[in-house]
Order: sequence, then C-alpha cells, then structure tokens
Amino acid sequence: MRLDLRKIIHVPDAEQSFEFQADLSGLEFYGRKPIVRPVLVQGRVVNHAGALVLNGTARSELDLVCDRCGKAFSREKVVSLDSPLATELEDEDSEADYFLLDNGELDLDEVVNTTFILAMDTTNLCSEDCKGLCARCGADLNLGPCGCRPEVDPRLAALSQLLDQQS
Repeated sequence: MRLDLRKIIHVPDAEQSFEFQADLSGLEFYGRKPIVRPVLVQGRVVNHAGALVLNGTARSELDLVCDRCGKAFSREKVVSLDSPLATELEDEDSEADYFLLDNGELDLDEVVNTTFILAMDTTNLCSEDCKGLCARCGADLNLGPCGCRPEVDPRLAALSQLLDQQS
C-alpha cells in the first residue's frame, strides 16, 4: 500500500491515518513460514514542525514451533512501526534510521516487511519454563521426568560406582 503524504509534508501538525492488512505469508524464517494470517497494520503519520514521523503497529497471530520441545503453538506478535520519514538523505550513513518517501509517497508494505522481519525472534519457546526434550530418550520433560539415569561425568565415574555399591 502506498500512502500519499504530499498533503501534509509542508503543513505543521497535520496528520494522516492509515489502516490495512498486509500479507506476509511468503516470508520464511529458519525454514518455516510462521505468518499465515493477515497482518493488521494501523497508525498515522504526523508532521512535527516539518519532520514527518510514522507511529503505528503491525499485529498478527504467528504459528510457531517450540525450539526446545518441538510442540506447535500460536502467539500474537505486535510490532511497533515508530520511525522518522525523510524525502531525501543528507548522508548515506543515516539511511538505516529513516524510511524514504518516493515523490511524497510512503511504501507501507516495505515499512511493514522490514520492521516485521527485524522484530522476529531468533528463538521461539512455547513457555519461558519449557524443559525441552531428554537428550537420551527424547521424552518431553514438560510432562514429567523420563526415567533415564543422569549422565555421570567420566572424571567422577569411580565415585559413582562406589555410591552404587553402597546402595
């Protein structure tokens, strides 16, 4: 979606609101496509004394797989779209800090894509206290202990044998 901002570029305190749905279902993260539902994008662009500022949110329900236990789960993802806008860059080093207007228009699809990609988590857990899977037998430790004996450090194996003999 392209947002025409020519009406507010030179008008202090002017603003323009927007709301639309973006399709990010084609984005792949670590071999999976977790964004299967539309992304609801809403916000506004405000002219603060000649400086255009984008404020908004993009939200969707993600279908994820826990990195510890392998269970599928869903989680809402809300991304803030707060960024200054510019009609041109004074130096090329500042390019990462701004979204550029093209003939007075802002490509909101590009803003949402870039911001959503940068906000994606590198690790997804079904819960903060997920215990994961047993490294030996593969049992889900969230359901209870698996029954495997704990591994003994080879340096302490002789002591472990002594303790087993006393039991």
